[in-house]
Amino acid sequence: MSDLMGLIYTGDNGERLSELTAMRAVAALPVGARYRVIDFVLSSLVSSGARNVGIIMQKNYHSLIDHLGSGKEWDLHGKRQGLVILPPYQTPDNIGVYSGLMDAIRSNMVFLHRSRERYVVVTDSGLLYTANYDEMLAQHVRTGADITLMYTRLPGIRRSGNGHYIRVTEDGRVTELENQPVTPSYDATYMEAFLIRRDLLIELADRAVSRAQYHFTRELLQQAIRENQLKIYGWENTNPAWRLDTVQAYFDCSMALLKPEIRSQTLRTDRPVWTKMRDEMPTRYTPDAKVSNSLLADGCIIEGTVENSVIFRGVHVMRGAVVRNAVIMQDGYIMPGAHVEGCILDKQVTVRDGVTLCAPETYPVVIGKGMRV
Repeated sequence: MSDLMGLIYTGDNGERLSELTAMRAVAALPVGARYRVIDFVLSSLVSSGARNVGIIMQKNYHSLIDHLGSGKEWDLHGKRQGLVILPPYQTPDNIGVYSGLMDAIRSNMVFLHRSRERYVVVTDSGLLYTANYDEMLAQHVRTGADITLMYTRLPGIRRSGNGHYIRVTEDGRVTELENQPVTPSYDATYMEAFLIRRDLLIELADRAVSRAQYHFTRELLQQAIRENQLKIYGWENTNPAWRLDTVQAYFDCSMALLKPEIRSQTLRTDRPVWTKMRDEMPTRYTPDAKVSNSLLADGCIIEGTVENSVIFRGVHVMRGAVVRNAVIMQDGYIMPGAHVEGCILDKQVTVRDGVTLCAPETYPVVIGKGMRV
């Protein structure tokens, strides 16, 4: 049995993602024609041997709970271990809204005390990536680190005035940390995921909250690095990764998955990404259909033209309709003569006959769930 467990924090509310996260957490955001964002980190944990995973929730979590279910799609539905949903609840010490990651961990201490694994991966849900956590654990044990931070050197994940950046020495030690600088000094971006001993996490969370330190990175971690209180190492994730913090970032991620080399590194055959199944017929293409360089899920009916697009389950593109450089989520309906380009259509959107929705790829337009245009 693996000595690794997972703890995923989905407390972000994604204000800058517009209508995409108005009714769902970022972790529940559909991506890649059939997946949700949380599928990637959850599948990585399972592939790395974790069989005990807690999901800390805070806002807009109903669709996320519906998606996760009992966890059987990820083989996390055992009698004694598996997927544990940790929704917010009110107590004399907890008002149901977490002030930060450490506050969330402190409020769910019972789950950590009840677990038996020695090591825990704690990760946020605002980034999409796959990771070999077992390799991260091997380095953590080999170096004798107290905390191992996951980082990437990909330039596309950096943000001016946002994100956390670390200085990693040749032997892997983390010696500096910058929080949300306008111009980062270091090329290593902390990916908001770290590995730590479970007993040490319990101790740090309890001590931090008692000192009104609710944020892991800018309070606890910053102080630990500055005062050299803990042995902190970095582990580089070389797989593709995206920070899903804006509509543009989500659109760019979707378009990147259309590239075979990016898709093969993200949706790997040796470490597959699992998701909730939906019993659908295979996608049907009529003789007039024209499809090129696109991702299509099952259950679709394609009668028109689809180019460079991501099409989710149950979408119907009727004869004469054109979908180009777009993301059409589940059960969308594109009627005859409609033209959709450079747009993101949420679930159950209908584009009526002859309507044209066009936007530049540098400024994609979002159409909210269930709308008719």
